[in-house]
Amino acid sequence: MELRSTDAEKAPGEVPGAVPGEAIASATTDLGAAARLFVRFGSSRSMAIGFVTALTVRFIAATAVGWSLRDVVAVAIVVSLVPFVEWFIHLVVLHSRPRTVRGFRIDPGIGHREHHANPATVHWVLLRGIDATIFQVSNAVVVLVVVGGPLWLFDVVFGSGASVGGVVGPVLTGVIVAVAGLAHYEWSHFLFHTAYRPKTAYYRRLKANHRLHHWRNERYWLGITTNLGDRVLRTYPASRSAVPISPTAKTLGVDPET
Repeated sequence: MELRSTDAEKAPGEVPGAVPGEAIASATTDLGAAARLFVRFGSSRSMAIGFVTALTVRFIAATAVGWSLRDVVAVAIVVSLVPFVEWFIHLVVLHSRPRTVRGFRIDPGIGHREHHANPATVHWVLLRGIDATIFQVSNAVVVLVVVGGPLWLFDVVFGSGASVGGVVGPVLTGVIVAVAGLAHYEWSHFLFHTAYRPKTAYYRRLKANHRLHHWRNERYWLGITTNLGDRVLRTYPASRSAVPISPTAKTLGVDPET
């Protein structure tokens, strides 16, 4: 069955893309049922462990390094980067084509292509537990660089030397926000594939945009929790009719047989 752009607005329209025997996201109509289904999968447990761990470590560290305005700076940096990190990972990593390097096949987008092919199947909507863990570790490294780096440099240039305490605490705070951001992404993405109708106009618009990403053109509407990245990087069209219906929205341009 070929789904056209109008299907992006139909809550149950993803059932034709379901895999027999798998949990179907679009069969879920209320928030409680969605939450119960969500926690059955590994990504939710991985992120819960990651969040509690980061929070615990930060409060333990607070006994030595305390809290400061630098923690607010860390939060601001991480939150401001979320739209662009989300956009970059979606387009560059998840939509990447497989390639062979020195005889090894590298294909980070394989699971996401399955998701586009079977968008109703929860197994492909959510990250695997191991993938969620890898993303959390990667996010922590990014926070170390984008938060810890500038703060350390600030201490070197304007202070009496690099302050470990002035860097460690804010970095840990940034990690907490990054893990929470990933959980927000995962939960929002899951809800957008259910039949649940968000209560706020903001999330209803995000859901409609994500449906258009699947059913109309995979090169647009790349944001999940925000469309700021799309607006700045010019992948947020004025209207859905401004972009053509893509013949590769379900395959991402990769032959399933390759």
